Amino acid sequence: MRPAHIALAVLVAAAWGVNFTVIEVGLDHFPPLLFCALRFLVAALPAVFFVGPPKVAWRWVLGVGLALGMAKFGLLFIGMHEGMPAGLSSLVLQIQAVFTALFAAVFLAERPTRVRLLGMGVALAGIAVAAADEGTSGPLLGFVLVIAAAAFWGVSNVLTRKAAPPDALAFMVWVSLVPVLPLVGLSLMFEGADPDLQALARIDWAGAGTIVYVAWVTTVFGFGVWGFLLRTYDASAVAPFSLLVPVFGMSSAALVLGEGISPARWLAAALLVGGVALTSLPAARWRGARGPRAALGQRDASGPGLPRGPRLPLGPGRSLRPRRRAAAADAPGPERAAPAAPEPAGTSASRTPSTASRPSPHG
Repeated sequence: MRPAHIALAVLVAAAWGVNFTVIEVGLDHFPPLLFCALRFLVAALPAVFFVGPPKVAWRWVLGVGLALGMAKFGLLFIGMHEGMPAGLSSLVLQIQAVFTALFAAVFLAERPTRVRLLGMGVALAGIAVAAADEGTSGPLLGFVLVIAAAAFWGVSNVLTRKAAPPDALAFMVWVSLVPVLPLVGLSLMFEGADPDLQALARIDWAGAGTIVYVAWVTTVFGFGVWGFLLRTYDASAVAPFSLLVPVFGMSSAALVLGEGISPARWLAAALLVGGVALTSLPAARWRGARGPRAALGQRDASGPGLPRGPRLPLGPGRSLRPRRRAAAADAPGPERAAPAAPEPAGTSASRTPSTASRPSPHG
């Protein structure tokens, strides 16, 4: 990943980490499902009137809206309402990276490298340490709900990657519109109309501020940037940066809410950061050059690589990209390779060089 995109990923992780503390404050003002519905309502309105259409099939907008907005955040808010602390929730939720990599491997044919798998293992070891430190004494229902929320986050990551929206901000705004009515309906069904109306009647600046933060900072900005990164890089390369979220989540919860951070929790955070460092290293650094294809910038899971030339038609359903003629002319030394003689007309396509480029998995 480019340094600027790495910085964006870290910034989003910081915004999402602080978000858990903001959610904890917001849950003191609103029932969880109503709070979640208000989050996406404010994120969608009035922005939906100023951005263009999502420019992707509506099934992707609907799928991401339900998986991310209704399922992931609905379950997270309920889990925290059931007693999961903000810092611990920010840590447990990061198991979504494993779900993302699993779903991406199954549905997108993305195969993470061994180094990235090692990084995932180190990061998951950090989650295990935190679970052993506090998970057994915490609310079991809340813990399970946050794990389920992580699974749906992985689903939404893969759906976003599959949709590949050209305008990530517009896509996120339209996605935010999808879960509003379902969440309002669920809130009326399970939380009741009276608690909802009472919460809206006594809203204050603190409650309004939490809605603005979770709507505009973490939803519109955060997921807009996240969608752009997922469209640019493999899901298995982007997802590990979310493992930085608990570092910011635990720190903000300790400073604002007074949640304690035990030595085991610090160890868990260190393991998570170490796992992110391993998974973010370029794959080529570990594999080394692999001949002409690597020298020409073949794309891998770590980034987009160099652009490839246009294809030349060879017949129905077959094509070949033009070979680089400048490679021999740019070779160092006093002597340069003589240009290859042109092949006679009618040469069979089976004699094409073995280094002919394959279609990029990124489309």
